[in-house]
Amino acid sequence: MVLPVTLSIAAAAAIVNLWLALRIVMGRFRGKVMIGDGGDSRLVAGMRAQANFVEYAPFVLILMGLIELGGGSSFWLWIAGGAFIVARIAHGWGMMRPAPNIGRAGGAIGTWAILALLAGWGIGIVYAAQAVPAPTTTVVRIDR
Repeated sequence: MVLPVTLSIAAAAAIVNLWLALRIVMGRFRGKVMIGDGGDSRLVAGMRAQANFVEYAPFVLILMGLIELGGGSSFWLWIAGGAFIVARIAHGWGMMRPAPNIGRAGGAIGTWAILALLAGWGIGIVYAAQAVPAPTTTVVRIDR
């Protein structure tokens, strides 16, 4: 079974990860640093931006996939997935700017909000699937 929303957002996440990795590689060549950060604060920031992305993306993608399998609304999954990608781009952009800044803060807060919403949505799907219907009573009427 293909999960079109999750697969599309995963592909977009892969592109964002490549962008973040490319910035690190360029910083390594610029500073002639092949291992570690060489004391370069921009390289450290780039490395943290990518590591932070890799820390959050799996949870978001797993939740999206399971929600999509569980019958969650494709429309709202597109919104959540798109917002996640935008938040991670903003965070990566903001990490390379003097702190504090709107990109870094907005990206982090946006990611947390999306992760929390997806977690709540997932729990809601489980709860709805496990809900026991209220007992019903049957009245038998006997006419004489």
